[in-house]
Amino acid sequence: MQTPDQLDMTFAALADPTRRAILARLATGEATVTELTEPFEISQPAISKHLRVLERAGLISVDVDAQRRPRKLEPERLDEAVAWIERYRRIFEQNYQRLDALLDELQTRPPGRKRPKK
Repeated sequence: MQTPDQLDMTFAALADPTRRAILARLATGEATVTELTEPFEISQPAISKHLRVLERAGLISVDVDAQRRPRKLEPERLDEAVAWIERYRRIFEQNYQRLDALLDELQTRPPGRKRPKK
């Protein structure tokens, strides 16, 4: 389970569209900085800065393969963020279900009758 600081770093890294695009590319397989720079209209040093943010957040890692240093996706950190989101989605879903039940009750109640107090 992520600590609050790790979770903050994950969501901060995911907040940038360029970093999300990099993660989408890495979801198809590992890639070098040069390969990751190709689809963007930004410099290689700018891509390197984005990669450092993703590495600090634990979303990607660097392999050493002779002269190459390919980056690869680390899905565990994303899984932890998804679990955090899912926990709150369930809470909100339960709240909406209670609200739906109350609205159904109010719609089926004859006019003029008040809801019994609990």
